[in-house]
Amino acid sequence: MLDPDVLAQTLSVALRSGGDFAEVFAEDRASTNVTFDDGRVEDLVSGHRRGAGVRVVRGESTGYAHTADLSEPGLRQAASAAAAAARGTADDTRVVQLTRARVDPAPVTVPPDTVAKQRKVDLLERADAAARTRGGAVQQVSAAYADGRRRILVANSDGLLVEDEQVRTRLSVSCVAVGDTGRRTGTEAPGRTVGFELFDEVPPEEVATIAADRALRMLDARPAPSGPMPVVLRRGAGGVLFHEACGHGLEADLVDRDASVFRGRIGEQVAAPGVTLVDDGAYPREWGTYAVDDEGTPARRTTLIEDGRLTDYMFDWLRARKEGRASTGNGRRESYQHLPLVRMTNTLLLAGDDDPDAIIADTPNGLYCVALGGGQVDPATGDFVFGVTEAYLIEDGRITAPVRAAQLIGNGPEVLRRIDAIGSDFETWAGTCGKGQRVPVSAGQPTLRVSELTVGGTARA
Repeated sequence: MLDPDVLAQTLSVALRSGGDFAEVFAEDRASTNVTFDDGRVEDLVSGHRRGAGVRVVRGESTGYAHTADLSEPGLRQAASAAAAAARGTADDTRVVQLTRARVDPAPVTVPPDTVAKQRKVDLLERADAAARTRGGAVQQVSAAYADGRRRILVANSDGLLVEDEQVRTRLSVSCVAVGDTGRRTGTEAPGRTVGFELFDEVPPEEVATIAADRALRMLDARPAPSGPMPVVLRRGAGGVLFHEACGHGLEADLVDRDASVFRGRIGEQVAAPGVTLVDDGAYPREWGTYAVDDEGTPARRTTLIEDGRLTDYMFDWLRARKEGRASTGNGRRESYQHLPLVRMTNTLLLAGDDDPDAIIADTPNGLYCVALGGGQVDPATGDFVFGVTEAYLIEDGRITAPVRAAQLIGNGPEVLRRIDAIGSDFETWAGTCGKGQRVPVSAGQPTLRVSELTVGGTARA
C-alpha cells in the first residue's frame, strides 16, 4: 500500500520531537451494500475510501493525526501533527529500519468485488420469494446484503511492517408476520470472514425460511412468565449475553479504569467449574477474525477463564506496555480515523460434555431461549437486562409453547457461577460491537443451563 522508505521517513519525522514510539496505520476499504424491501431494491451503494493515521506516544501522552492524503508530504504533515500533540520537545533524529512480517490472510474463494451487482440483487429476490412461500401471514420482508474488503498496513518504530486483507460477506433477512395476536418479527443474519462462496453454504432461501418461520411461531406466543427460574440458552443464542455482560469486563482498558467487576481477580474462581471462556481472533472464518490486529499484532486465542478461574484479560499494545507484557492482539479501530482500543474478536464459551437434549429433559420447568435481542449492561457491576426475541417454555422436561415479551435480568459473573450444564454442541453469532467505535465481532457458546435467572414477563411463573 505504501513504500517502505516513505514509511520509515514518516516514522522518523514522528519521533523527531522526542516520542518513545511511533506508528503508521494505513487502510484501504471497499464495500457494497444492497437493501431490498417488499419486492424492490431500496438502496445499492458501493463505497471506497483510504487513508492513514499516525500515532506518537511519549510517556503517558499520545498524539494522533489522520489524513486521506497518502503522499509523502501528506504523511509527513500528519506525523508532525501527531508529534506536536504528544507534547514532545526534543529535536533528535531516529532512523527506523522496517522488517516486513509475513502473514496469511483468511482464504477467499470468490472475492465479492468480482461478482456482478445483479447477482447480489438476485440473492435478495430469492430470499424475498422464499419468505413469502411460508404463508400469507408473512406480510413484510426486508433483506440486506453487505460485503467489504479491508486492506490494512501497520508500520512502527520497533521495525514492524505488516499487511493484512480482510473480506467479509453477510446477508440478513427480517420478516413481519401478522395475526390475531398482532405483529411479530423474525430475523436471521449469517455473516463470515469469507467471500461470495458464503452462499454455497448458506443459501438465501434457507436464511429467509428461518426468519419467516421465527416470526410465524411467535404469532402463537403466550405472555412470558416472570420471576426466577432455570434458563436454557440454545447454542449460539447466549453469545451476545456473554459478550456484553462478561467480555467487556475482561478488556484491559476497562480494568485499568476500575470500570470492571473482574478487576484484581486473576486466579479467582469467577465461574462454575467447567466454564472456559476464550477470545480468539484467529478462529477460522468467523465475523471477528483477522490475521493481525490494527496494531500489527498476530491474532491469537486468549484464555480468559479456564475451568471457572479467571486467567487473563485482553490487551492492546498501549495497555500491555503499561503492564510490561505482550499484547494479546486485541487492538482494534473502526477506521484509520480512530485510535485503537481494546476490543473483543470472537468471544467463545467452549463446549462441554453434556447432551443438549438431556439438558432440556433434566429441566422440569423453565425458559428455553433461542435468540436474544438488544440490552443494557453495566460492565462495572456486570448487571444486565436483555430482550428475548425467541423463547419457549420448558414444561416437564419438554419444549412447549412460545412466549413473547421476555427479558433476562441478571448479573454476568453471577450467571457464570450458576451455569450447571454445558452442552457438547456449539454455534456462533455475528454482530457489531459499538464500544465508541463499531467493529465486527462474533460470540459463541454451546447449549447450556443457568440454574436460576430472573425472567421479566407479563405472566406469573
